[in-house]
Amino acid sequence: MNQLTYTAITEPGLDPTTAEGKPPLPPLEQVTEDRDGLRTDRNVAIPLRDGIRIYADIYRPAGVEHDLPILLAWGPYGKHNQKDMLWPSAGIEPGWMSPLTGFEAPDPAYWCRHGYAVVYTDPRGMWHSEGEGVHNGPQEAEDVYDAIEWLGAREWSNGRVGMLGVSYLAGIQYIAAAMQPQALKAISPWECFSDWYREFCYHGGIPETGFIPRASRNMRYSLTRTEDTAANVAANPLMSPYYRNRYPDLSQIEVPAYVVASWSDHGLHTRGTLEAYRQMSSAEKWLQVHGQKKWRYFYEPANVERQRVFFDHYLLDRGPGPQSWPKVQVEVLDTAERHTLRQDVPWPVPEEQAVRLHAHLASRTLGTDAPAVAESTTFDPMADALDLEHVFEDPTDLVGAMRLRLVLQADQAQDADIFVAVRKFAADGTERRFAFNALFEDGPVALGWLRASHQALDAEKSSELQPVHLHEAEEPLEPGRPRELDVEIWPTGIFFDAGEKLVVTILGRDFVYRDPDLNSPVIRHTSSRNSGTWTIHSGPGQESYLSLPLFKPAARQPEAVPHNES
Repeated sequence: MNQLTYTAITEPGLDPTTAEGKPPLPPLEQVTEDRDGLRTDRNVAIPLRDGIRIYADIYRPAGVEHDLPILLAWGPYGKHNQKDMLWPSAGIEPGWMSPLTGFEAPDPAYWCRHGYAVVYTDPRGMWHSEGEGVHNGPQEAEDVYDAIEWLGAREWSNGRVGMLGVSYLAGIQYIAAAMQPQALKAISPWECFSDWYREFCYHGGIPETGFIPRASRNMRYSLTRTEDTAANVAANPLMSPYYRNRYPDLSQIEVPAYVVASWSDHGLHTRGTLEAYRQMSSAEKWLQVHGQKKWRYFYEPANVERQRVFFDHYLLDRGPGPQSWPKVQVEVLDTAERHTLRQDVPWPVPEEQAVRLHAHLASRTLGTDAPAVAESTTFDPMADALDLEHVFEDPTDLVGAMRLRLVLQADQAQDADIFVAVRKFAADGTERRFAFNALFEDGPVALGWLRASHQALDAEKSSELQPVHLHEAEEPLEPGRPRELDVEIWPTGIFFDAGEKLVVTILGRDFVYRDPDLNSPVIRHTSSRNSGTWTIHSGPGQESYLSLPLFKPAARQPEAVPHNES
C-alpha cells in the first residue's frame, strides 16, 4: 500500500450564510469597485485543471494596469472575512489594520499603496468556490499550484507571485513552494505547524481536544461537502497516510523564504515553523524568532515594513532586500516585556551546546552531577505535580529544544500521559510568565508531552536535544515496572540571570487549563489515560535528566528593549 494513500472522511458543508462571528457572506456576483485608490475585482473565477472554479477577490492600485507583483493570501476563513481589529487581547493597536484586512492576511490597503496586487482566495469547496472542500494534501497542492500560475499570467501582472500570511496562510506556502510553480518567486510564512500528527493533532501521542474541533468547524462552510478534520483525526490515532500526505517534501522548497516563528505558540506552531525552516533547501532563507503574541507581531508596522523590504527585492527588483540581514535572529526573553536579540545562534542549535542536568529526587533538584545512589519518588499526577529545580550560578541563555529523560513506572496502569512545563522564577521567587497562544499571557517557558506507550524513537531523526517519536504503534507499560521515556520539549529562548531558577514541572494534565471556547485558540488535552500513581526513578543505571542547550550571553548583545519598541 502506498503510504500516502488515504481516503478522507467527509461531511456535508455548513451553510456559508450562517457562519458565526464573520461578516455576512456577499452574493456570488462578479463586480468591480473603485474606492480610496483601490480597484477591487470581486469573485473572479480561477479555473483549476479539473474544471473546478474557485473564486478570488483581487485588489490593485487604481489606474495601474500592468507590471504588478502579486501577494497571494490563501485560506479557508472566507475572503469576505475582513476586519480592522482582532480580539482585544491579541494586542493589535488601532490603525495597524485597515477594514479590508482578511484574517491572518496582508492588508490590501497597505500593499496596494506600495505597488502590489493582493489576492484573497476561497479554496476548493469553501464558501462559494466549487468542488468539495479539502484540508491540505495533494488536491490542495495541485489547486494552489494552478492558481499561482494562472495569476502570474494575468496581463496586469509582472509574472511574479509571493505569498504572505499567518497559520493556515503560512502552511499553504510550504505546500505551494514545494510544488515549485514557475511564477512563485518568494514566500514569507509566519508561524504554522508542518507536521500534522506531532504538532496539530497529537502532542506526544496525546490527542489535542481544544483547537481541533474549532479548526474542523472553520473548515466546513461549503455549498457541497468538506473533509471532516476532527473525524479523520479521531480515526487515525497513530501516524498514518492521512498525516503523511498533508504536506509534500519540504526539502523541495527552493524559493527565497523569510520565515518567522515564535516561542509563544507551544501546542500549535512553534515546532513546525522551525522545522520547516530547517528542511527548506532554499539558498536564500532567513529565520526570525520572537516571543510575543503572533498576530500583534505580524501586523506591527515595523514588521510590515520588513516584510515589504523582502518582497520589494524579489518581486519588484527594488531595494537592498534581506541580503544584509542575519540569517537567524532570535529574541531571548528575560521577562514578558523585555528581551535581547541574538544573531549568533545557528538553527538548528548545535548538539555540542547540550548540557545534562540530572534529577536528584530526594532534594527535588536538577544538577550537573549525577546522583550516586538510587532515588525514587511517588505522586498522583492528576492531583499533584513533581517540581525539579535548578538555580543558575552564572548568567545563561537557554535557546532551543530540550529532551527530558524520565525513568517512570505507572504503578497501577498500562499507560501514562506525561505533561511537562519548563518554568522560570526570579531570584525573589516570582514566577515569570510569557505570551502564549496568540491571546494569553500566562505561558511557561516551554511545554512537552508524551503518551508513554508511544516511546519508540526514530533513531535517525532523534538527537540529544530532540527525541522524535515514531507514533506508529503502542507498547503498553507493565504496571509497577519502570521504563525509560524521552519527552520532547518544544524550543524556547530564555535568559536566566545568576540566582534565577529553572523549574521542570511534571504532571498528568495540562499545565495551563482553560474551559473550552471554540472562538479562541485554546489548546487542551482532555482524553487522558492516566490512572493511579507514578513513580519516578533516578540514579546509577536508571538516570532521569534534562538535556538542554545553554549559551553564555552574547558578549555584545543589543540593549534589552520592551517588546513594543523592538
